[in-house]
Amino acid sequence: MGGRGKLLLSMLCLLAAVVQGEDPYLYYTWNVTYGTIAPLGVPQQGILINGQFPGPEINSTSNNNVVVNVFNNLDEPFLLTWHGIQHRKNSWQEGTPGTLCPIAPGTNYTYHFQVKDQIGSFFYYPSTGLQRAAGGFGGLRIFSRLLIPVPYADPEDEYWVIMGDWYTKSHTALQKLLDSGRSIGRPNGVLINGKTAKGDGSDQPLYTMIPGKTYKYRLCNVGLKDALNFRIQGHPLKLVETEGSHVVQNVYDSLDVHVGQCFTVLVTADKDPKDYYMVASTRFTKYDLTAKAIIHYTNSAGPASPELPPSPVGWAWSLNQFRSFRWNLTASAARPNPQGSYHYGQINITRTIKLANSVSRGQGLRYAINGVSHIDPETPLKLAEYYGVADKVFKYNTISDEPPVDLNSITKVPNVINATFRDFIEIIFENDGKAVQSYNLDGYSFFVVAMEPGKWSPEKRKNYNLLDAVSRHTVQVFPKSWSAIMLTFDNAGMWNLRSEHAENRYLGQQLYISVLSPQRSLRDEYNLPDTQLLCGIVKDLPKPPPYSS
Repeated sequence: MGGRGKLLLSMLCLLAAVVQGEDPYLYYTWNVTYGTIAPLGVPQQGILINGQFPGPEINSTSNNNVVVNVFNNLDEPFLLTWHGIQHRKNSWQEGTPGTLCPIAPGTNYTYHFQVKDQIGSFFYYPSTGLQRAAGGFGGLRIFSRLLIPVPYADPEDEYWVIMGDWYTKSHTALQKLLDSGRSIGRPNGVLINGKTAKGDGSDQPLYTMIPGKTYKYRLCNVGLKDALNFRIQGHPLKLVETEGSHVVQNVYDSLDVHVGQCFTVLVTADKDPKDYYMVASTRFTKYDLTAKAIIHYTNSAGPASPELPPSPVGWAWSLNQFRSFRWNLTASAARPNPQGSYHYGQINITRTIKLANSVSRGQGLRYAINGVSHIDPETPLKLAEYYGVADKVFKYNTISDEPPVDLNSITKVPNVINATFRDFIEIIFENDGKAVQSYNLDGYSFFVVAMEPGKWSPEKRKNYNLLDAVSRHTVQVFPKSWSAIMLTFDNAGMWNLRSEHAENRYLGQQLYISVLSPQRSLRDEYNLPDTQLLCGIVKDLPKPPPYSS
């Protein structure tokens, strides 16, 4: 279909949505293929979407319906997850192995989800195996609706910075390492938008800025293992949004972006007319890997300086930076009411869950949460639950709300816990290890109320930020430290809580939280879509009766 045809189709869809009183629809068709890429100069097999690496971006507005028809032309199953999208009442579209059957080679599946009451910078990536190590990721932005004010002036333009560590081994070779009980080891480099500047005079600018103008940069760490520090030569970064929340607009020389996290910053082109490097480098590692890209002033009179701004040292600096992040209480996000009208600090905690990560090398390499190393059954957990055969696939609450005394003893089973619908729950992540952890929870955003060294105890609650903690979807946990989050489990479904570190997640450091509505009502959760892929023991079972209205 030509450009005019696509435009006409879009206009007709928009008109139909207006006539029916629905929010607008956005349609995408994605062909997923292998292709040879060489982001670090070494040819390797990548995963491309419509021939692109990184993949195409999704541009949406709050409350849009997003329809993505994914054709899997790989020789292996494939799934995409929409990192940070809450999928209200609709965990069917979450895109993890616990909720959706994989898209078989040579077939397609159409995702259909609404970016309900969300704004901000997000991304998507493959959730099967270690495919994220080969690409298949890209940016997903959600603009505010026109009638909802944004707490800063419209920028001249906006740019993605999709950064992450990178391995030159194929995703299948990395997966074989993990399957054989070995670690994937250190990465080979860092990428910004799928490449890094050589610095030999042959590099083309990644982005261009007009002197005196302000630009929005959307920063996301899509890597496998390492937190990254992002900075731009000579240019301060004004932080305006974090994973869907407007924040107090502090200015930073650099930002630590942990795996799975996103920030939105404003950068003003008010420096000498020349080129400048943006830099992303590894943090908290014994190795120092760096990617850079050129920002070009339109009146540039010279190349970027080869002297790169240094990265901060140690994690105390990063912890202090986290403590400077504050929710913007007076700004509106996706809804007209100010963010601060939700007083999370005044809600009584109904349950406290402490989750401790551990690693075992006794029977091959495995990672665990509270002594349980998750494995994905053939039948997705959500499907087993919906079809009433959960007892044949998994057991609820294999772990308790307290970590076991002996974290070295690990059990390999599906790890699913129950959360009572609409309970306000406190989750404590404890990290007794030597490496920084990063956790993401699908289906929700949560308030990160505290992050401290040492062991958590109830007395630590007196240090919580109960006024203006930032609501976000991914939280880091520093070594020998803990992080505390709070949230109301008001989104019915089956939701993945996972380590964002690919090795840890693949080898079991994840779980699912089942949030069931006692009413079995469409007010709380959508029915199984008619187009949903079926597999495992539910494939030939009769479809359960639908939820009532």
